Amino acid sequence: MKNYFEILFLEEAFDFLTGLERKHYEKILYNIRKSQVELDPNLFKKLTDDIWEFRTVYQGLHYRLLAFWDKSASVNTLVVATHGFIKKRSKVPTNEIQKARLSRDAYLTKNQKK
Repeated sequence: MKNYFEILFLEEAFDFLTGLERKHYEKILYNIRKSQVELDPNLFKKLTDDIWEFRTVYQGLHYRLLAFWDKSASVNTLVVATHGFIKKRSKVPTNEIQKARLSRDAYLTKNQKK
């Protein structure tokens, strides 16, 4: 089965996942792998022009990993996860989207210099 994208976890996203209980991060990773092979907005959804979210609900908690597309990285399309949080409201907080944008800008600036 063909993957629509590859995934890269920035340090903050990795730290978020490893700080969770094992079953919780396993469910999140399962949903991410599933979103790589099937287009499902319940798993991977566009929030703004440049920021997307991986979505997982597990044991009543709404987990979100924010991400962006890096189409310049390689032949395969790359999605970069910036950070994660537990969503407490119906709308993704503006400060979380802004944090993802800052991570995106820093990542793209760093990788253009290589």
